[in-house]
Amino acid sequence: MTYLAKPKLHHPSLSKNQAGYTRRDYEGKISTLCAGCGHDSISASIIQACWELDIQPHRVAKMSGIGCSSKTPDYFLGNSHGFNSVHGRMPSVLTGANLANRDLLYLGVSGDGDSASIGLGQFAHCMRRGVNMVYIVENNGVYGLTKGQFSATADKGSKSKRGVVNSDEPLDMIGMALLLGATYVARSFSGDKKQLVPLIKGAIEHKGAAFIDVVSPCIAFNNHAGSTKSYEYVRQHNEAVNRLDFIEDHQEITADYAPGETVTVHQHDGSALRLKKIANDYDATDRVKVMNYLQEHAARGEVITGLLYIDPDSEDLHEHINTVDTPLNQLGAKDLCPGTPALEKINDSLR
Repeated sequence: MTYLAKPKLHHPSLSKNQAGYTRRDYEGKISTLCAGCGHDSISASIIQACWELDIQPHRVAKMSGIGCSSKTPDYFLGNSHGFNSVHGRMPSVLTGANLANRDLLYLGVSGDGDSASIGLGQFAHCMRRGVNMVYIVENNGVYGLTKGQFSATADKGSKSKRGVVNSDEPLDMIGMALLLGATYVARSFSGDKKQLVPLIKGAIEHKGAAFIDVVSPCIAFNNHAGSTKSYEYVRQHNEAVNRLDFIEDHQEITADYAPGETVTVHQHDGSALRLKKIANDYDATDRVKVMNYLQEHAARGEVITGLLYIDPDSEDLHEHINTVDTPLNQLGAKDLCPGTPALEKINDSLR
């Protein structure tokens, strides 16, 4: 059903942004994800952020890999450029596109399976190179597209839907992004639109590698205790979800809490997620202090959300390698092949 487009009906009273678009203009096709999936809430936040920033949809390039998360670009910004790459290779494809045309706004959407497993190397090099992009990981701790196997971010000791215990240590995407040099690092919860929309807007406006880890519960398969992605406490057993392959028509889960406050958000299956918004006096410009802060609160079983780190003096890949201001795909043959005299001059300068 992903081929089904939404009705092209615009109510005359719909408000428009400065670019002349309504919020409806930033939507995509009808979502076929499970009812209540956190990924749809993330798509809604992306739509809202782009609408509020007056972004022209045709100036956006959406990239994704493979998985439930990588289906979502079809559900937002239907008039934007898009490319669905192979498993884990989204960062490399996006890097190439960015080098060819630096004028576009690049939005990479991936999942914890796509980025933390087969695509881990791609993720690492994309972060350390400072590719100018917004990299969103829709993190649920499982492979939801293939019936809920553990992903690399699943907590050690957690149980799968079939009762299998995970014996592997989890990968911390936030910690890796900080270590690898990402200059905008944030974490949020898919049900906290009030927090997520500003984080996405900030990432879009940021120059350099902007990474957002979004805890997005899988209501179909991630029904076990101990998950780093929203199951910090012993879950309350949900018969309908755990024993049947039928997913009830759940409503969206939301959370609203003040900075510095820790709250417990209960999921549809009865499990709980402890969320803590960083305090107002938090210093998000000190990379080392940020990493220590995250480790300290992770030991308490808390998932820290908000803008975790930002480098106000960040640079992107084009500045690092000193490319020309004109996008490479707009250069003519004369610019790309200046001839033998120019080549000899370059070679002489290197001797």
